This record gives sequence, structure tokens and C-alpha cells, in this order.
Amino acid sequence: MKVVVVGDGAVGKTSMLLCYTTNTFPTDYMATVFDNYAVNVQYGEKTINLGLWDTAGQDEYAQYRPLSYHEADGFILAFSLIDRASFENVSQTWIKELRAKAPGAPITLVGTKLDLRGSASGVDRGGARHVTTEEGEEMRRKIGAEAYVECSALTQDNLKRVFETAIDVHMRPKDVPAKKTGGCACVVS
Repeated sequence: MKVVVVGDGAVGKTSMLLCYTTNTFPTDYMATVFDNYAVNVQYGEKTINLGLWDTAGQDEYAQYRPLSYHEADGFILAFSLIDRASFENVSQTWIKELRAKAPGAPITLVGTKLDLRGSASGVDRGGARHVTTEEGEEMRRKIGAEAYVECSALTQDNLKRVFETAIDVHMRPKDVPAKKTGGCACVVS
């Protein structure tokens, strides 16, 4: 099963993938151009080979990024809960690209950096307030994503839930509605 992860640069896509596949949080930021990860996941009585494709969020890679969309079974569309601009780009940029280049592909919307949302200031570097769970759910409905999950790669809160949800969205019969994940901040182990 192929899942492609997209979203603005520096929202935590690579950290999320590394922590999920290796249980290691990267200490230094390095912009990704393209990278792939693979992990075997137990899904009921099946073992699924989950191929995770990490993409560059920067504008200079926009013409190359869709090359990774070919034969994708689903997408994780990530934004940072502490970066309102990345949240706004979900509807202004990313959903348009995905609907144009991969129409009909299921999307799991993911808010990253959950551990930082509760910071003392409650605002991002630009002075905008952090994104709430309710706003994330509203965005999910607005863009027609199948599910919404909030997570932290650093603390691994809801990290497994992100990938379990992406698998569920793909494996579920097409006429069965998605379960509401609620974006809760509980730890799934």
C-alpha cells in the first residue's frame, strides 16, 4: 500500500515518518526532496507492506512532487498546529494539487506538533493563534478528507493513529462512511 505525505515545508512530515518507522526523532532539520520508507503493519489478520513517500513542501519542488503521486493508495495531508499559514495552505494549495493530480484518492488530514500547541503564548511566530481541534475538523469537512488526526512525532502522541487511520481509509469499503477520529490527544499504544 502506497501512502504519500504532503504539506508545507517544515511542518514535521519527515519527523512523523522517521518516528513512526524507526522510533527515532530527528534532531536536525533537513529539507526533504523525496524519500521513501517501508514498514510492515498488522491490519486485522493481514500484514500490509506500507510504503510511505515523503515529499518536499517547498514551492521550488512543485513540478516534481506529483511524480510521486502515481498509483498512490492514499495521502496524508499534513499541517502544523502551531503554524496557521501551513493550515491555510491546506485549502489554498494542497487540496487543489491533490484533486487535480490524484482525483478521488483518499486523504487523511493530519495536524502535527501537537506537543507545541499548548505552549505558553498560544500564537505562532507570525502572531497568529494556534490551530484548534475544532478548526482541524472543520477543514477536514471543507476539503472532503476522510479523517482528521492530531499528533506529535516528538512525544509519539497519536502517531500510530495517523497511519492506522490512513490504512483504514484505504481498506474500508467505499460505501462505508469514515469513523470520526476527533483529533483527540490520547496516546495510542
